[in-house]
Amino acid sequence: MNGGRAQGFVRTPDHRFADLPDYPWDPNYSGVEARGAPPLRMHYVEAGPATGDVVLLLHGHPTWSFLYRKVIAVLADLGCRVVAPDLVGYGRSDKLTERTDYTFGRHVQWMRSFVTDLDLHDVTLVVQDWGGPIGLSALAGDPERFARIVATNTVLHTSDPSLAGQLTWANHGSGDTTVTLEEALVDYVASSWRAPDLVPSMFVEAVAGPLAPGVLAAYDAPFPDATFKAGLRQMPGLIPLTRNDPGATIGRRALAALEKWDRPFLTAFSDGDPATRGWETVFRDRIPGARGQSHVTIAGAGHFVPEQKGEELAHVVATFIATT
Repeated sequence: MNGGRAQGFVRTPDHRFADLPDYPWDPNYSGVEARGAPPLRMHYVEAGPATGDVVLLLHGHPTWSFLYRKVIAVLADLGCRVVAPDLVGYGRSDKLTERTDYTFGRHVQWMRSFVTDLDLHDVTLVVQDWGGPIGLSALAGDPERFARIVATNTVLHTSDPSLAGQLTWANHGSGDTTVTLEEALVDYVASSWRAPDLVPSMFVEAVAGPLAPGVLAAYDAPFPDATFKAGLRQMPGLIPLTRNDPGATIGRRALAALEKWDRPFLTAFSDGDPATRGWETVFRDRIPGARGQSHVTIAGAGHFVPEQKGEELAHVVATFIATT
């Protein structure tokens, strides 16, 4: 189906993706599954030699693989096999039309299904924003497929009281029955659900701008109207704000697995993102594979490091692969 609706999901028409700036790759699709959801197809970019080191680039909200276009180009030129999927509900991937059909658990299942379908091994996993909670949770369920991890401006949603005092944006339990939350975080979740419309380019421009009109249009391309935005609207509401949230259980399970991870783990956070600041230290302190690594701070960037400093991030990843 080339655009249109079927079985409770829609596909963005192909013409929406014509002539995107610095995004020349042909589409590829993988069939993915999750419990209680129809079979869907997940779009991905693949670039570079098939025999190169596999690098899996996972985006978050509200972006898609277009976010990584600069990273893809550099890593492919350096000889890596680069795979950059779009999460279900984003980019050229299928989009379920009911908001409540999107759950944290299903996003993890879809990603595990994707990695299994492509039979990826010895993967260098690069995660940003929601790519972290989803990708790291998928890794926790099948760690032998992964060789190393690069985390850039991401978190793990655990709501654990031990995070008190460690994060710029607080999100943790306090005592037995209360929580401490950054007001800006609550405002973000509430506004994402209540806003009459969500326009991805507005978020990216606010943090990473000014950006060219063609770039802004590319971020909006997957979402012609509200029919295509159910996953976009649901994602912020999946952020666990209490320890009782099912997503917090998923996050704690992923962190517990990472606390046994002794393969290389690198943080490459920016110096200008209060929403994730502090997590780079949590990762370095708790993950065995992070100890002794040459962790990087990317200067002059905010939350969307691949957009603002994509070439620099790509070289960080390439160096990490070459030296571990």
